[in-house]
Amino acid sequence: MNTKQIDYCIELSHTLNFSRAAENMFVSQPTFSYQIRLLEEEIGFSIFERTGRGASVTPAGAQFIAYLVNMREEMKRAIEQGQNFSAKYRDTIRLSLMVRQALYFLPEAMRIFEEESPGVQIIPMFQYSGGMESFLKNESDILFALEEQTRQLAGVEVHGLFKSHIYLICERDDELAAKNFVTESDLYGRTLMVGGGSPAAIRTVQQRVISSGKVNYFNSADHDTTLINIAAKRGVCLAPGFLNDHSGQFAWVPFKCKETFSCKFLTQKADKRESLYKFISILKDLYAEAVAFPL
Repeated sequence: MNTKQIDYCIELSHTLNFSRAAENMFVSQPTFSYQIRLLEEEIGFSIFERTGRGASVTPAGAQFIAYLVNMREEMKRAIEQGQNFSAKYRDTIRLSLMVRQALYFLPEAMRIFEEESPGVQIIPMFQYSGGMESFLKNESDILFALEEQTRQLAGVEVHGLFKSHIYLICERDDELAAKNFVTESDLYGRTLMVGGGSPAAIRTVQQRVISSGKVNYFNSADHDTTLINIAAKRGVCLAPGFLNDHSGQFAWVPFKCKETFSCKFLTQKADKRESLYKFISILKDLYAEAVAFPL
């Protein structure tokens, strides 16, 4: 199956007329019909029923054409991205992280890096789950990870980035929002949302708070669902500071505990590109300079 046959098939599904479809694709009708027949022979089933008035799509053909349309769109985007890359960039660095807000200074780092290294493109890849597996298969060049995820990994280099603390997230009109910091006793009588793929440090604190028997709790599927539940006044939650998007929608109040998060970058030991280290250095400097920035 080639791109020409895909285009012919999609066009015929629109016109349901071999002559008109061939005319629209600027080929002769026999050539057009031959390519459609070759495609059907290759896949082993009929896409179209031939009739005296033209053609109709078979049930199997309808499903197949829907797949071809999606595949053609993906192919088109891939070609466009390739054209953009070949025209402007000589190299690319793929950065995997779970959510956009995990690296607040990423846009600024990309801007600085592009000014200093205009031929290298940074491509963020958002992988809420499966990021480690993708990185270990060399599908990304840099992985944002927590320290506990970096242990006992062979063939990787670990780069320290910043340390993040635990915060209580609540509505801005909540009485807890006015506090400089929140303690475990401040949560007594409250409902705490737990779960949602929480990192190990968060789970430890959650269990400690819940074990008091003075805090209600319920499970929330993920961070975005948790934020919706907070907005609906269903409860509050504990979260890593690096998830704060600093939009001001919610209050993020420091939670008094010893647990923190050590945020790292992972790269492949074999990848010694100067551009890779330069980008990491820019991002590390931005975090180091943000002395008063809450993390």
